[in-house]
Amino acid sequence: MVQSLWEASKASEIPEGLEQLVYRSNLIGSDRQVCNWGGGNTSSKTVIRDFRGREVEVMYVKGSGSDLATMKAGNFTGLRMEDIRPLFERDEMSDEEMVAYLANCMVDAKHPRASIETLLHAFLPFKHVDHTHPDAIISICCADNGREIAQEIFGDRFVWVPYVRPGFTLSKMIAQGVLDNPQAELVLMEKHGLVTWGDTSEACYVKTIQIINEAESYIEARINEQQLFGGRKHTVLSTEDRKRIAGQIMPSVRGAVSDEKKMILTFDDEEDVLQFVCSRDAAELSQVGAACPDHLVHTKVVPLFINWSPDAGDAEGLKTLLAEGIAAYKEQYEAYFERNKNEGDVMFEAAPRVILIPGLGMINTGKSWVNSKVSGALYHRAIAVMRGATALGRFVSLSENESYNVEYWPLELYKLSLAPAEAEFSRKVAFITGGAGGIGSETGRRFVEEGAHVVLADLNLEGAEQVAAEINARHGEMRALAVKMDVTDEEQVKAAYAEASLNYGGVDIIVNNAGLATSSPFDETSLKEWSLNINVLGTGYFLVAREAFKLMKEQTLGGSMVFVGSKNSVYAGKNVTAYSSVKALEAHLARCIAAEGGEYGIRVNTILPDAILQGSAIWNSNWRNERAAAYGIEPDQLEEHYRKRTTLLVNIYPRDIAEGIAFFASSKAEKTTGCMLTIDGGVPAAFTR
Repeated sequence: MVQSLWEASKASEIPEGLEQLVYRSNLIGSDRQVCNWGGGNTSSKTVIRDFRGREVEVMYVKGSGSDLATMKAGNFTGLRMEDIRPLFERDEMSDEEMVAYLANCMVDAKHPRASIETLLHAFLPFKHVDHTHPDAIISICCADNGREIAQEIFGDRFVWVPYVRPGFTLSKMIAQGVLDNPQAELVLMEKHGLVTWGDTSEACYVKTIQIINEAESYIEARINEQQLFGGRKHTVLSTEDRKRIAGQIMPSVRGAVSDEKKMILTFDDEEDVLQFVCSRDAAELSQVGAACPDHLVHTKVVPLFINWSPDAGDAEGLKTLLAEGIAAYKEQYEAYFERNKNEGDVMFEAAPRVILIPGLGMINTGKSWVNSKVSGALYHRAIAVMRGATALGRFVSLSENESYNVEYWPLELYKLSLAPAEAEFSRKVAFITGGAGGIGSETGRRFVEEGAHVVLADLNLEGAEQVAAEINARHGEMRALAVKMDVTDEEQVKAAYAEASLNYGGVDIIVNNAGLATSSPFDETSLKEWSLNINVLGTGYFLVAREAFKLMKEQTLGGSMVFVGSKNSVYAGKNVTAYSSVKALEAHLARCIAAEGGEYGIRVNTILPDAILQGSAIWNSNWRNERAAAYGIEPDQLEEHYRKRTTLLVNIYPRDIAEGIAFFASSKAEKTTGCMLTIDGGVPAAFTR
């Protein structure tokens, strides 16, 4: 049952009007069983003083493009009721006319554009109105016998409105239906949702929860878990096998669904998803259509269902089925677009947003991790609706043309236009080794600032987690992921890439940065010291690059690798034979990979920094003392020593190196590979030749 979240003591401290509307809206949006992400709307009619000091009746209603769970006062639009009420006398009004008219009714031009469902709220003669998309209610509204079921549950307390796309006509139908039925406590919108109201904000919220629970109680009494969705057909793979196979298939799926623009992928194997995809009726039910018009922009009309038997656990066979399925889905989507398009329509990407796999779970796609999770969250709601609708009767949806007209509805597309413009690294995933250190952490921040998602791989997991937490607090959930990885351990490297694939779908940028440094005269260099440098800086860079190369080939999306070498890659430093030799190896390894990677669109370039003392674990180790001893100075004199030996008389900081890495990874360097860039303030001995 849906729980009431209203806290009387808290609400009593919130002023009536807009502030209580915000409180009520946040409660409604916080439970996705009550309202979809980004969907639904709420309103409150009140009296304010306008700019001339006059008392004016105003309706505050959710503005376009916000989410009830998180919206604040500034996300609501205030409109003068005296300007809106005369519209009820009209017989018809186009969307364009309505939007233009409502813009003139706003009490503040800085408010967001009014929702397409504004008139639904305005025409109802109640102070507070909620429009929501509860799972239980939509189960009734999407059942072929839904109106009869509603009669059993609500008697004469409801108004049933046949499906009409939101706008003037629907708003007037709802208001007229309520006026014609004085006993009405709710409106059921066929294939869409619920409308409730109240004299106070609390009464409105309580009524919404009450109505939902009446419907839910009726449905739950008729649920047979054993026969749900036709009963079990496929075995659910173990958690370990699900994660392993998903990690293997995600890069190839990402390549297949990324056409003109890359997509970020997420994997979902929650219990309700597994129950649905493993059922007998899932293949058929999933193709009926969307469970709610609000889903369409994020999920498309139908998901891609893969007819795969999980019994064999054949990941390679599944990859083949996915490639064929995605290609067929694109063809079908293009045909759907051609059948229904209106003049001026531009087709979205044709690939699926939701992919269902028996035994395994669900893969979702989006332009970011958040958007991908939204498509998944909405399909969880679709499963819940199908669960209820099939317990009551037969699940039904919009017609193809109705679905298209919502998916390509200009007023829905306007909401998408409110999103920030995409940046240089939007839709890209950067995998950074040594992610907890000075250069690695600063590079992660630099990429995220321009839209990337980053994986911070480090032996120091706690340090990487701290950097990831800082990035996520500033830029949003899961913009950064910390993974523990020893670059010298082949299995750990493979596991880290699998983790990146499982969380984001794959990788686009590799920053080979993990390192250490030792110093000793050549004749005192031990085999242990030599091997340590070779293992971390040579073998480690090789393993990280090799596994990335394989993954990028499988994605078929190209990619960029940036090696963090050193001044010592081209300069034979004193008392650093092991370190300098392996840094030279790194630079040449990068060129070798560049030579082979070109045909796959994989670019490999190298940054040659010098003396990055700030935030460096290397320089905070004994290396500082060793280098000071080599130059015959005190450790605290090193920074000034390095500054004075540059031609520009500057120190080099982690951010400077991050800028160079970002350049090589960006579109500005899309025709550059096999290149070395010195960022050392100008050390003549290290000028490249």
